[in-house]
Amino acid sequence: MNNITRPQVEAKLKRFAGADVYLHSEATSFVFVRNFKVRVTDAFLAGDGPFRAALRFDGIGWLRMEALTHYEEDGDGRLLLAGFDDKGRMSVALHLGKEPFPE
Repeated sequence: MNNITRPQVEAKLKRFAGADVYLHSEATSFVFVRNFKVRVTDAFLAGDGPFRAALRFDGIGWLRMEALTHYEEDGDGRLLLAGFDDKGRMSVALHLGKEPFPE
């Protein structure tokens, strides 16, 4: 994975605005969501690192993930965001794709 650079990753995140998107989101030990389908209406990336991503969906709800440090785009056009702690352990993940993620 690559270190997040705000302008570059925010542009990649905003490409999902106006589209139906499948989400995978987790915060280690307490939240796990897979293949939650929403229509993203707005997408934002904030902070100087670690970063916060916020997605507004269906015009009525929000998902916000904090402590994001790294990103990757896979061969299927999915954007994979993750946050790693100072020991290299993943603590949060936010993945977006236009097709469902494998179960």
